Amino acid sequence: MRLEEYLGELQKVAILNPVQEQELWRQFKIHQNTKARQKLIESYQPLVFKTAMPYRDMENIMDVIQEGTVGLIEAVEKFEPTRGVAFSLYAVHRIRGHMLDFLRREGRIDLPCVNVDFVEQAMEVADLGPTVSEQAETHEMIGRLRQAMERLPQNERAVLEGLYLDSEEAKNVAQKLELSVSHIYRLQKQGIKRIRGMLSRFMRKF
Repeated sequence: MRLEEYLGELQKVAILNPVQEQELWRQFKIHQNTKARQKLIESYQPLVFKTAMPYRDMENIMDVIQEGTVGLIEAVEKFEPTRGVAFSLYAVHRIRGHMLDFLRREGRIDLPCVNVDFVEQAMEVADLGPTVSEQAETHEMIGRLRQAMERLPQNERAVLEGLYLDSEEAKNVAQKLELSVSHIYRLQKQGIKRIRGMLSRFMRKF
C-alpha cells in the first residue's frame, strides 16, 4: 500500500467513544471476540501514523508504519484495561519501539536520539480523540514534564525545548547555542536522564 492510499484509509477510521471502546475491550478480553480485536487495532491506527511522523520523509515510511502496526497489535494483545492506564499511553511505547528497532536494523537512525521515548511520548500523544481519562493523564504527564524541564541546567533545558517543544533540528539548535551537534546530543541525553530521575515515581504507574 502506498502512503496516499494509507492516508485515505485513515480518513475512514471512526473515533470510538468511551462506551464503545470499553465494550470492545470487554468483548475481546473476556470473550476473545476477534472482530472486537480488529476494530480496536483499526481505531488506533492513527496513533501509529502520528508516531511515524518524525520519519515521514524517508523512502521506506510505509515499512516504518508497518512495523509500528506490529507494535500496536502487540499492545492490543497485552493490554489490561482493568489497570486504569490509558491505552494510547501504553501502546505508543511499543509502537515506537518497533519502529526504532526496524530503523536500527536498516542503519537509518541516529543512535544518540534513540533513548528519548518518554519525552516524545509526552509531547506527541494527544488529539487523537482521547477519552476524558486519557486527556487528564496526558495533561498531567505534560505538566510534570514541563515542571521537570524548568529545573534543568540552562543549556540542557534549551536543547530539549528546541528539539521537542519547537521541533527544531539538532544542527539548528547547535547554531543558536553556538555548540557542536555532538555536544547537543550529549546535553540531550543528560537532560533526558535528569528528567527520568525527577519523574521516576510518576512513571512507575506506566
